Amino acid sequence: MSDATTIEIDLSSQQMTVFLPDGGMRCYPISSAKNGPGEQLNSECTPRGTHVISEKIGEGEAENAVFVGRKPTGEIYSEAFAKEQPIRDWILTRIMWLEGCEEGKNLGGEVDSKKRYIYIHGTPDSTSMRIPGSRGCIRMANKDVIELFEQVEVGTTVEIVE
Repeated sequence: MSDATTIEIDLSSQQMTVFLPDGGMRCYPISSAKNGPGEQLNSECTPRGTHVISEKIGEGEAENAVFVGRKPTGEIYSEAFAKEQPIRDWILTRIMWLEGCEEGKNLGGEVDSKKRYIYIHGTPDSTSMRIPGSRGCIRMANKDVIELFEQVEVGTTVEIVE
């Protein structure tokens, strides 16, 4: 599949649209922050505005690979494993770390998306898409996040809108 030229994440529809260089597009359901949109540090909200993918993490890892601190733990997520750790915020499969581009809005100070560890990442397949539920990140189904990971490069623009 062609590399993405830009990504738009619409928080109101809980949908990601990936725009391709050939004029085509691909849409994916997502789940953004349970607390809604917002940029403030510790708000657990999804930041709006223009971002870029600053790092791609997890290439070659298994589907459902568990990450902590952006490092694979060697664990593979399962429903049984989840029952042992019911309050864990699962970051699975792939991570695309977002960096804000708008000084004072999502870059710098108390509103810096990268310092807030805002990612696009995989989530358990049992997670409902199109329903806000994250702590600020953009959650995707594992198969979708693998597909997206292959379409994007570091520097790909990600526009987050309401």
